[in-house]
Amino acid sequence: MARSPSAGHRHLASSIQPETHRGPVHWRQLVEWLRDAGEITPQEASRTIARIAHAESAQPALVRLAAVGMTRASNGQPFDLEALTQFLAQCAKLDYLRIDPLKVDVGQVAETMSAQYAERHRVLPVQVTPGEVIVATSEPFIDDWVGEVERQSRRQVRRVVANPVDIKRYTAEFFALAKSVRAVQAAGQATSATSFESLVELGRSGRQLDANDQGVIQVVDWLWQYAFDQRASDIHMEPRREQGVIRFRIDGVLHPVYQVPPAVMSAITARIKLLARMDVVERRRPQDGRIKTRNPRGEEIEMRLSTLPTAFGEKLVMRIFDPDTAVKDLEGLGFSRHDAARWEKLVAHTNGIILVTGPTGSGKTTTLYSTLRRVATEAVNISTIEDPIENIDPAFNQTQVQQQLDFGFAEGVRTLMRQDPDIIMIGEIRDLETAQMAVQAALTGHLVFSTLHTNDAPSAFTRLMELGVPAYLLNATLLGVLAQRLVRTLCPNCKAPDPDALRELLAEAVKPWQIGSGEYRPYRGAGCVECRMTGYRGRMGIYELLIVTEPLRALVSEGANLEKLRRQAAQDGMRPLRLAGAMRVAEGLTTLEEVIAATPSVG
Repeated sequence: MARSPSAGHRHLASSIQPETHRGPVHWRQLVEWLRDAGEITPQEASRTIARIAHAESAQPALVRLAAVGMTRASNGQPFDLEALTQFLAQCAKLDYLRIDPLKVDVGQVAETMSAQYAERHRVLPVQVTPGEVIVATSEPFIDDWVGEVERQSRRQVRRVVANPVDIKRYTAEFFALAKSVRAVQAAGQATSATSFESLVELGRSGRQLDANDQGVIQVVDWLWQYAFDQRASDIHMEPRREQGVIRFRIDGVLHPVYQVPPAVMSAITARIKLLARMDVVERRRPQDGRIKTRNPRGEEIEMRLSTLPTAFGEKLVMRIFDPDTAVKDLEGLGFSRHDAARWEKLVAHTNGIILVTGPTGSGKTTTLYSTLRRVATEAVNISTIEDPIENIDPAFNQTQVQQQLDFGFAEGVRTLMRQDPDIIMIGEIRDLETAQMAVQAALTGHLVFSTLHTNDAPSAFTRLMELGVPAYLLNATLLGVLAQRLVRTLCPNCKAPDPDALRELLAEAVKPWQIGSGEYRPYRGAGCVECRMTGYRGRMGIYELLIVTEPLRALVSEGANLEKLRRQAAQDGMRPLRLAGAMRVAEGLTTLEEVIAATPSVG
């Protein structure tokens, strides 16, 4: 969990001999250590001392020096808080740690010491094992608390150095959360359920923790703010027999966050359902809901909720729609220049059908929303029929499918046709009736956008014909198909050239296609605290854009097989998904492993 000082700085301890120092680190002493180690020049040290010598401040030494922005002697870059913390760790011959709250078992570390003790000594336990407790401190030369913690926890203490801002923040958050969970658990000991039968009885009797209890409110507020801070796209609350599990999906990967007793999980779920105006008592059937809240920056965040009855309670998933992720330009979506120009030309049509295909979670809706925002003007009437409405946008007229009222996609399109639309977006073409209505709308002069579940773009033809749409109607209405996938992008903070990535391996992965003779700059993420040592941070789309041409229409009319359609589409300018991904690898944006995992073979 902690990182050792790098080999390049091992001379620091011997050159400045910090073992002679005891007590808090003074900012002036730290400046002298930086100067003696050659990290800053003597002139920079003098300037720093002159700037803050007469300034009164109760801030820790690391924070005060970080605010000054001292210049490194080696590269001219400023010394930020993390760099100063790393330097201090090297001086003290201790490991440096950037606290990752996703890797801290809050309930376990909160049992090690009290919140008051942690605040008084400015330390924070971050990991507990059977024989050891790892404690973060920003004052590595103060250790009078170690013996007491070892006696209390009956474990060896291993100290690591972390920045004082994180220690202060997470001390407040972790202990407050643990206290709230304990309070909720104490209030609901009599109502915890460990079997499906007892859950049913509990639901029938209405016995449950109060969703308005202050402890429950605090846990829910922490959970949301924590998810926003960690860039989570989804929050999963999963009941289990012994402990409920809370997980966040970040960059497409699920991360365990916290475990809570069943009674606490039930109370949290009830609180969230109450805020979403869902039926709190009903736990035997799935429900959907929405919540609006605000992130730490004050921006409005919308969440879509879905519950599902399971053997040990209700599973709740919250999809987070963060305004920061609402990409509006094609470059931000991940379009290459080649495909961006072709897509712009395609969506400029006034009538016809444009499809976006891919599996669930591949970013289809984001692409459609971003495209519709680009064409939405005061002179255009854009209407959508969705199931569900994933994001409210004031530029569109959005309608929700309601199956219980026999109002599905086909009925929705039929109604929208009488609403004088210019552009119609259909959430998904699932059946023949919806496909026929989409074709009818296109034939009567409307531009129709929709999604379809296929592995690649050419497969959209065979899928629609399997549903029962005649080939001549496809040729008359279908303008183009965009297939897409999401791949993780390399962390910009730690990515470095990858000398082991051979161009031949990339070429082999995309056969029979060729990646061209352009510049080849493969990178690989080394792993850092910013990306949680994964080497990846964020995601981007890779695209396969098929534009319907006359030769392609001729093949469709002839009933040509899928392989012939793919070859013709490639001749017309379509880049297969894997080839598009390989080009992103060559540009140093992602890795070959990510592309292979996300895309179908082109062979």
